Amino acid sequence: MNGWTPGSRNLITDVEGLSVGNADDTRLKSGVTALLCHEPATAAVQVLGGAPGTRETDLLEPHNLVEKVDAIVLSGGSAFGLDAASGAMSALAESGRGFAVGPQRVPIVPAAILFDLLNGGDKAWGATPPYRDLGYAALRAGTRDFALGSHGAGTGAMTADLKGGLGSASTHLPQVGVTVGALAAVNPVGTATVGGTRHFWAAPFEMGSEFGGLGMPEPFPQNASQLRLKHRAADNPRENTTIAIIATDARLSKAECKRLAIAAHDGFARAIWPSHTPLDGDLVFSVATGRRELKHGAGDMIDLCAAASATMARAIARGVFHAKPAEKDPRPVWSART
Repeated sequence: MNGWTPGSRNLITDVEGLSVGNADDTRLKSGVTALLCHEPATAAVQVLGGAPGTRETDLLEPHNLVEKVDAIVLSGGSAFGLDAASGAMSALAESGRGFAVGPQRVPIVPAAILFDLLNGGDKAWGATPPYRDLGYAALRAGTRDFALGSHGAGTGAMTADLKGGLGSASTHLPQVGVTVGALAAVNPVGTATVGGTRHFWAAPFEMGSEFGGLGMPEPFPQNASQLRLKHRAADNPRENTTIAIIATDARLSKAECKRLAIAAHDGFARAIWPSHTPLDGDLVFSVATGRRELKHGAGDMIDLCAAASATMARAIARGVFHAKPAEKDPRPVWSART
């Protein structure tokens, strides 16, 4: 791929200016992942799923006022998980971060949630859902090295036939001089593997053996296009959604960030069968930290968009690959599949 290589961590934090923190509760089987921008970063969003759950996404449209964000939150908990952004905002406010409005500062923290309420965890939290505290803790835990699989927003995630999880990957583009990183909480209606095999749909984009190195199955199974859908396996039609972030150190406008988010959705289609269904809330935030200039105009942007798609597909596969088993899991983990 034109000399493309993973970054040193193969995580979204290979993009300069970003940290990621996880906070989770194994009894709850849910959690929160927060992406912290060390300085306010240009951002946008693209929603292609039919059942999204979001906060502060309208302000990310190119025609609206606020250009940059302080952090982005991905959370479990369905609509309860939107409280996680409030906790992250509090942590940022303590640090004096936020959009200046006179003497006040308002931290800008868009958020998205996935549905993990029926995964065997104890959700009897009474009058106080835990997500605000988890959001605060996730923001405070930000670091450049963080755990994948059954952590953060991926703690209780599931695919149609396997446990899901939190995935990340990065790509360095030497010809362009920039890095692209992806972060995904993988909880789709569909599958990440081909026809019930151990082979990932994202295999053509794998770098090294980052999710097993199995390649595509040979011969290709005749049932590869069979729909193995979560809502057909059990009567839980809202138990879905893959939410993700694509990031780069390139300097992009808000409109260019929007285009990058659109391109990253192709990574969903490369890694999940099917994706963008009426019962998924599939969403991609995009973030540009602006540390590197694109020198060749449209040509560089095409490379950037291609890398966004491939990197996102890899991140999704890695989320499933790194999942770990826990008591009362409704789905097995990938590593247990033979």
